[in-house]
Amino acid sequence: MAGILFIISAPSGSGKSTLVNQIRSLVDNLEFSVSYTTRPPRGSEEEGREYHFTTREKFEQMIRNNEFLEYAEVFGNYYGTARSSLTDAQAHGKDLLLDIDVQGAAQVRRKIPDAVGIFVMPPAPDILATRLRNRSRAEGGVTEEVIQRRLAEARQEIVNYREYSYILVNDILARAEEDLLAIVASERVHREGDNSIQDADRLLKLAESCRQENSGDRVYPVLKAFGLLDPEM
Repeated sequence: MAGILFIISAPSGSGKSTLVNQIRSLVDNLEFSVSYTTRPPRGSEEEGREYHFTTREKFEQMIRNNEFLEYAEVFGNYYGTARSSLTDAQAHGKDLLLDIDVQGAAQVRRKIPDAVGIFVMPPAPDILATRLRNRSRAEGGVTEEVIQRRLAEARQEIVNYREYSYILVNDILARAEEDLLAIVASERVHREGDNSIQDADRLLKLAESCRQENSGDRVYPVLKAFGLLDPEM
């Protein structure tokens, strides 16, 4: 494969989209795969920016044509990553960033085992609930029932954190952004031998602290807050 495939996943409301937008604005030679979805646009979302919005019929036709690298149905809507996003990045020798859920990430890992998995955790359920409510107001309103369902879904998704190479806890946005930038830089140094990265030693050390096996001090409080204590930690 030409370049590195990065997968970033997080429960809804964890701030993943903000992190992705930041890294896209700061990192060169990093393509972003705009996913397809059958859900309607929310708020100020635009076609081709956040998602490619399509019909259920068209999406299912793409499934039959084997056009997806991964796809899943979440809350009654399809989401999927087109294979063309990967082949286009390969053709241009660029790294590719996929913003996908845990179901899609598992599908991609089976096909591309050396993909770099990054899981973003919210710091606590109450903070996640506040973020979800704030976002729902901006999007025109979501019922409390939906908020609670998404909190339950977040708990189920967090259980999958061990499937990812790196863990970020998005309690302080600036710190999470720096951690994500460090991970990309570190992988480029290790895999591509890119020695032109400024401040490489500090970034390598920071990325190492985000590796799953080194992130226990930050992950443990999150697991405790969500009632997911891990006996192996």
